[in-house]
Formats: sequence, C-alpha cells, structure tokens
Amino acid sequence: MEPAKVYFTDFRTQAFGDGLPTKLKKLVRRAGIADLDLEGKFVAIKLHFGELGNVSYLRPNYARALVDVVKELGGKPFLTDCNTMYPGSRKNALEHLECAWENGFTPLTAGCPILIGDGLKGTDDVEVPVAGGEYVKAAKIGRAVMDADVFVSLTHFKGHELTGFGGAIKNIGMGCGSRAGKTEQHSNGQPDIDGEKCRGCKKCLPECANGGLVFDEAARKMGVDKERCVGCGRCLGACNFDAIDFAQDAANADLNRRMAEYAKAVVDGRPQLHVSLVVDVSPHCDCHAENDAPILPNLGMFASMDPLALDQACVDACLAASPLPGSKLSDNLATPGFEPSGDHFANSTPESEWRTCLEHAEKIGLGTRKYELVRM
Repeated sequence: MEPAKVYFTDFRTQAFGDGLPTKLKKLVRRAGIADLDLEGKFVAIKLHFGELGNVSYLRPNYARALVDVVKELGGKPFLTDCNTMYPGSRKNALEHLECAWENGFTPLTAGCPILIGDGLKGTDDVEVPVAGGEYVKAAKIGRAVMDADVFVSLTHFKGHELTGFGGAIKNIGMGCGSRAGKTEQHSNGQPDIDGEKCRGCKKCLPECANGGLVFDEAARKMGVDKERCVGCGRCLGACNFDAIDFAQDAANADLNRRMAEYAKAVVDGRPQLHVSLVVDVSPHCDCHAENDAPILPNLGMFASMDPLALDQACVDACLAASPLPGSKLSDNLATPGFEPSGDHFANSTPESEWRTCLEHAEKIGLGTRKYELVRM
C-alpha cells in the first residue's frame, strides 16, 4: 500500500492574522474534504463532548470550523457521539445532550444539530459486519452514525489509561459503539446486578434474547443465569437505575484489537475524513470528570483520509516531543528507580499499551501506518 498523506499545521498564529479555526478550515480543505461530494449529504461529525468537570476536551470553536466548511460545500452536518457504558453524565441521550450544552456544544455554537448516535438509552444501534474481523464479526454501531452519508472524525489526541493514547481509531471505534458495543469491546464477561439498586421493573428483560436474565418473583429482583448469558450488553442500556454493571476486564491487547475492528466497521467503504488535534495532551481520557496537567506541548493539527496513518503521525510527533515539567509524565521520569521505556505514553501510564491497536488495524486493512507528512 502506498503511503497515505497526512496534512499538518501548527498552532502558531500571527497578530491580526488567521485564527486557529481558520487554520483548521484551510487544513481540511487541503486534506481533500471538497473531494467527498457533500452536496445534499448527511455528514456525521464524530467528536467527544467531554465529561462534566473535564476541561481538556476540544473547544466547540474547532467543531464549528468543520461545520462551516461542510455547509459551504453543500453538506448537512450534525455533531454526534454515542452514550457511555458506565454511569456518568453521558449514559443516556438526555444527560449526554445536557453535558454537551454545559460544555459549550449547542446548535447555536456549533451551527448544526447535535444527535446522540445510539438514541435515548444507548440501544438504537445497527449491527455492521466487520470485513476480516478476528474478534468481532458484527459491530454494534449507533444508528445515526451509520445512517449518515459521509463520516468525519474530529479527535482530541491525548493519553489514555488503558489504550496508551486516545486517537482517531479510539474516537471512531469506541466512540461510535452503542452501549452494548462499548461493552463488547471492554468486557470479557457477564453482567452483575446490584440487588440494592434493582427496582424490579423488568425493563431489561425484553432486551435479553438468550434467557440470560431471570426474575425472582419473591424478591422482586432481577438475576443473571450464567449458563445462558452471552454477555452481549443489551440489558445495560435498558436499566435506568445503574443496577447492571460489566467489569471492564478485557486485556489491553484484546481491547485495542476490538476497537480497531469497530473502527473498520464504521468507515469501511464510506466517504470519510479524519482530523486530530494534538493539544492539551492530558494523560487520561476526556471521559474522566477531571483532567490532569498536559504531559506534552501543543503540537498541531493533523488531517488525513486514512485514520491509521493519522494516528501513526500523531503518536510519532508526540514521541519526538519533550515532556512538560509539572506533569504526570515528568514526575514519573523523576521518580527514583523508575525505568523509562522511551515511550511517553507508557512512561505516563505504565499499565497502558497502544501498539497492538495500530498493528491490528493495519492487519485487517483499516489503513496504512506509512505516511507522507505534508506541512502547511
């Protein structure tokens, strides 16, 4: 496969010159967004709205810049993300939208509608075959994401406590999975039901197609038949009381590979463009209700038609950068007895691992790790 082109611009601006949103518009135009034939097409712009309390997520101004370009090219854009598998401020569409609004993403600021991709409770998904999938045969993707004609990802490139970093593949694969899809990627097991939280409402029962849920009429509580439960995660989205939980126990390598396969399901055969901003590189995911000091400098904006080449370019830029003082990374490196690995993300969070994701993504044909960096 030929090297993919990855376009790059830094965060430098001149007084009275172009601002960063304008630089982003120029970047995506140079990367070829006008070649996607957006006229009259529904365009899903996938991004992370940030958990409440976190302030390192991408500012809405960047999303607005992308929206403006899509509209100028005749497209019908909407911002989207799917609900989380864990209790928080984004586990259903109502709370997710309120979280997005509080964090500055509204139809007024974004210039377009905001849709939660997997519906009210995270159960509105579609099973999408994974060509060449070894871990996932059919990915559970938010329906609105797959209903769109064109797919654009806008990613905050940062560290992650499990996958090393959160880049385009994670934003697409994990982010576009429904609640059941996220469960499939994270979990190797079956659900546990908290009897104190269970209200006995039976809302979860119709979601189980395998007889894995059993209701105790005497106790008025739901239970799990471990012999019949297949761990599909469908019950998770049906519970309004957070009584159902899955252990996030998938090994990092398995999680990475499933994530790559989910990303392939989303983008296969579709017009697409991917944008990543290496800015406010927090050591942990924006799903946290807090964020730590950045571990690396603000390096720039990257764009490509190939999400794998984009991730490789971003991680290469990060590994070539110097750690910021006063960060988790610099603190770890200064700790007596700490053995640095030469990998900023592993040095920041030693239990994390990212290489298996990119290796598997290339193996299944998501893209190429070879790229040509085009500087603007």
